Amino acid sequence: MGRHDGGVNHSETRRTKIVATVGPASWDPAVLEQMIIAGVDVFRLNFSHGDAESHLRVIKDIRAISERIEMEVGILGDLPGPKLRVGDYPQGVVDIVHGATVTITPEDVDGTPTLIPVDWPELCDALKVDDTVYLADGSIRLRVTANDGSKVEAEVEVGGPLSSHKGMNLPGVESGLDSVSEDDLRWVEFVVANHLDYIAVSFVRKADDLDPVLEKLKELGSEIPIIAKIEKPQAADAVEEIVDRATGGIMVARGDLGIEVPLSKVPVLQKSLIRAAGEYSKPVITATQMLASMVTAKRPTRAEVTDVATAIYDGTDAIMLSEETAVGEYPVEAVKVMDQIARGTETDLPYWDWVLNRVPQDEMDVSDSVTQSAVIAAYRLNLQAIVVPTASGRTAKVVAAHRPQVPVLAVTHSVRTQRQLKLVFGVRPVVNDQTKEIRNLLYECADDAVRFGAAASGDLIAIVAGLSDMKLGTNLFEVHRVP
Repeated sequence: MGRHDGGVNHSETRRTKIVATVGPASWDPAVLEQMIIAGVDVFRLNFSHGDAESHLRVIKDIRAISERIEMEVGILGDLPGPKLRVGDYPQGVVDIVHGATVTITPEDVDGTPTLIPVDWPELCDALKVDDTVYLADGSIRLRVTANDGSKVEAEVEVGGPLSSHKGMNLPGVESGLDSVSEDDLRWVEFVVANHLDYIAVSFVRKADDLDPVLEKLKELGSEIPIIAKIEKPQAADAVEEIVDRATGGIMVARGDLGIEVPLSKVPVLQKSLIRAAGEYSKPVITATQMLASMVTAKRPTRAEVTDVATAIYDGTDAIMLSEETAVGEYPVEAVKVMDQIARGTETDLPYWDWVLNRVPQDEMDVSDSVTQSAVIAAYRLNLQAIVVPTASGRTAKVVAAHRPQVPVLAVTHSVRTQRQLKLVFGVRPVVNDQTKEIRNLLYECADDAVRFGAAASGDLIAIVAGLSDMKLGTNLFEVHRVP
């Protein structure tokens, strides 16, 4: 017998997964523990902020807490990527005042409320009078009024708080930065050395942008799945190639996407990106400003609740909290609200339509056909659960792509696989060693269904697996009555 989730975790019966960003508001171990209990499935570490030492401390705390309370969670490392960012603000957060005149400089100086440093030598060449500059996910808007070749003057059209390393967006302007920097590759080494479960690659524009990370992982002998963050219009245009190349799935990163494209297009893009991930049986995270008002308020707005529910209706695997848990005043409450919204929405999802149409039938291989048959059988035969013995997690992901309404119990010998499956809709991953002898495997799966609360004696369950010696992927499906 291997280790398993022995605690009572809210996420065990919720199908939609919750990703929460760790920051100053949440890196205290007591808060991390409360967030796990409230329902976090995956923690996101944003490498654009903080140093390796502080992130390593958080990783160790998360792993120690998970071990102690027997609730495994995944950890996602998010690479900074080729994003323009403001420099350091030693005084913390400053207020960029509406109507004020500010100076944007490429010099390496400390920032002030009227001086915004940006480490980009081409700054003055790229900007011209009347250009729009967005800061901090678009919450601050500047209009360029002058450019003398060494610095840029701008009027603050929309003000707001600004702190170190917040992003700068220039819609329609190419920064010329490499898709993956040497700094990004150093973070890849950090992710591998510290056994994180996913890597997110920022500002992907085309499938080839993922190659430097894939090559670095190969060099390090690692198969950590990579998630492509879709936040540029070029990426939205090339999403099929990107989804195909991204080993771990995609993230609909609406913050920068909503600046780079007209706001009115974001809802349509969100639906099409989630649909594309489903067609390739890849996980998808919907992110940014989902409960933004909860950075300072205990309750979300009705519009935010609807926004989260809409992403779930669209078919997302996971919903993500960013500032709400990184710097917000109510990180634990934000997780609880996400959990409540997901549970309330999941009773009304179009499961049957997803079974028939989410993965294109004309492109199905053996794995897709077998797993779809199992999910259909779950409805027609009133099965109580689908049990999936899996080493890598692939079979469980393919089953989940068809969105069964019954629980998917993924049984694996690997804690790493368990943590990675924490991102996948409808999958409850547990660790338990399995025999390789087929008949014994079937009975052990039935025992596991009872042991982990997915079924009871006399229930019918589906068992779906891939027999490695056949080299066909997922090729076993049996209906089994639990003894």
